Order: sequence, then structure tokens, then C-alpha cells
Amino acid sequence: MSTEAKVPISDASSPASSGEGNANSVERILSVAYELFSRRGIRDVGVNELIERSGVAKATFYRHFPSKDSLVLAFLEQRDKLWTVEAIVAQARGRGQTPEERLLAIFDVLGEWFRRDDFEGSTFTQVLLEMGPSHPLGQASINYLAKLRSHVQALAEEAGLVDPDGFARSWQILMKGSIISATGGDLDAGKRAQQMAAWLIEHHRA
Repeated sequence: MSTEAKVPISDASSPASSGEGNANSVERILSVAYELFSRRGIRDVGVNELIERSGVAKATFYRHFPSKDSLVLAFLEQRDKLWTVEAIVAQARGRGQTPEERLLAIFDVLGEWFRRDDFEGSTFTQVLLEMGPSHPLGQASINYLAKLRSHVQALAEEAGLVDPDGFARSWQILMKGSIISATGGDLDAGKRAQQMAAWLIEHHRA
């Protein structure tokens, strides 16, 4: 998914006004940050590498992102939009005719992702574990994981399931577990989690 989800890079060689040039610089920085942070984590990626790979001046980088943490926050926001909303939730909603089918389709989408060459694992979980829950970036990751859970809860409510909040929390455990298992090499983790997810739905029926 990460290949499809990268921020598009504008053609830097084309004529641009100063405003467009600023936008292009931001796009280049975010695109590089998306690739590096999602694959290697936060601490392993330095500002100098980000600047060099982005092809922008140091002053330009710091004008848009005063600190590395500010860039990571922008990356997490982009990850939420492109991965959670567009890649996972939207695709799952488009595959099912009922709320239950849409819920189960989440694991179909994940299962396809697990088999991609650019599968990189759960960014929000990785950043949370890397930075810790007390760090601002860890807290931001907690918030984005909660947003993901809210999408699941909404589907549970549409399905009329009992205790949709508790259901969503259990469902997210299955999602996290399948991603970690796939990271360890179990490419069928999505199907295994989907079977347990079907049991969870039955458990929460009214």
C-alpha cells in the first residue's frame, strides 16, 4: 500500500511561482518522509538524510518543518488519510454489501497488503512502541489508532452489534495481531484473523 499512498511529487523542473515552489518543497519532503519513516521508523532517520533525499536546502526544510517531530506529525496525519481512510476503510466499505461484510473485508484488504513487496507493518503501532506513550509522537499514534478504531465502531453500530466500543477494541486487537504475524512471515494471517473476526461478530449480535 505504501507505494500507492506516497505523496505525489510535482515536477521540480517545471516553471513555478514562489508559492508553487513552496508547495513542491513540502511535497518532496513529505514524500521522502513517508517512505523512510514507514519503512525504518523514526529514530533511524536523521534530518540530514531527509534534507538530502528531498533535494531541498536546510533553510527550506526548517522553514516548513521547524523540527523533526513536526515532520513526523505531518507524516502521521498523511498516513491516517492515505492508509487508514483511503486504503483500509474505503476499500473495505466498497467490497461489502452489508456492514458485517464490510467489517470482514477489512481482513481481505489487509491480507492483500501482507503479500505486497512494500508491506511495512503498522506505522502507528511502531511509532508508539518506538517513542513510548508519554512522548508527543507516541500520543499522536495512540490518537490515530483510536480514530481507526472509531471507523470499526461505526461499522459495528451500522450492523446493530452489542457493545460496539468493546467490539471495536477486540477487533483492533485482531488487526494488530494479524499485522504483527504477517511481519513475522505469516502471509495467511489475514485469513486467520478473519475467521476469528467472524466469531467475534456472532458474539456481539443482539
